[in-house]
Amino acid sequence: MAEGYEISMLREANFELLRREAESALALGADGMVVVGGDGMVSLGVNLLAGSGVPLGIVATGTGNDFARGLGLPHADPGAATEALVAALRRPTRLVDVGTIRHGGAQTMFACVVSTGFDAVVNERANRMTRPRGASRYTLAMVRELATFRARRYVITIDGVRREQRAMLVSVANSPSLGGGMRIVPQADLADGLLDVFIVHPLSRWRLIGVFPKVFAGRHTDHPAVEFLTAREVRIEADDIVAYADGERIGRLPIDIGIAPGALSVFA
Repeated sequence: MAEGYEISMLREANFELLRREAESALALGADGMVVVGGDGMVSLGVNLLAGSGVPLGIVATGTGNDFARGLGLPHADPGAATEALVAALRRPTRLVDVGTIRHGGAQTMFACVVSTGFDAVVNERANRMTRPRGASRYTLAMVRELATFRARRYVITIDGVRREQRAMLVSVANSPSLGGGMRIVPQADLADGLLDVFIVHPLSRWRLIGVFPKVFAGRHTDHPAVEFLTAREVRIEADDIVAYADGERIGRLPIDIGIAPGALSVFA
């Protein structure tokens, strides 16, 4: 490219083919990997690179772009994101934490948030929608799900301490936001070696509607129905709940979540 770097572009018809091609390319040796897209593409990069020492770069062009937001990168302008990447290539890389999910004998890495409640239901609906584009898709999906959603019963084990409770949602975060900038855990730190657990206790539909606008700006932290905890290991169990991580479907609960401190190197 014009900046003097040698690049190899990978583009495939589907996600699995792209994953295989990227894996093969990395096996031949690389000084870095850049993903162009949203948090789904970031998830691909994180799962290929975590623990390898090979840095990840991001040009955010997706719907949510929450990992780019968490890193302080441009997330609404691909041109600015490309310029920021080129500038970052000249500086030392940054180490950030990566979350781990164990589910059904497999392990998946995540960068931002694991959703296991109302937010997961919204994510599932948003993924089925084709319009509108951008973060407003999540907002519309949320409004539609509010009509029928009810609190679920969970068993949550946090660093070995078991608790049973009803909740509207239980999320585990490595980064502050999901869904295109909803700052569900505004205090989350990508490099503190900890997970942040976010629980919304049972609420009426109208009170839940009142909470969510505050979430976009991170002004919900003092709400009486909201609880925050930090942890290194979290197990979540519930019936009829599908977990999502960084917008990607993981599968039905239970899942076990951990943290890999400083496991990912990033150009940021």
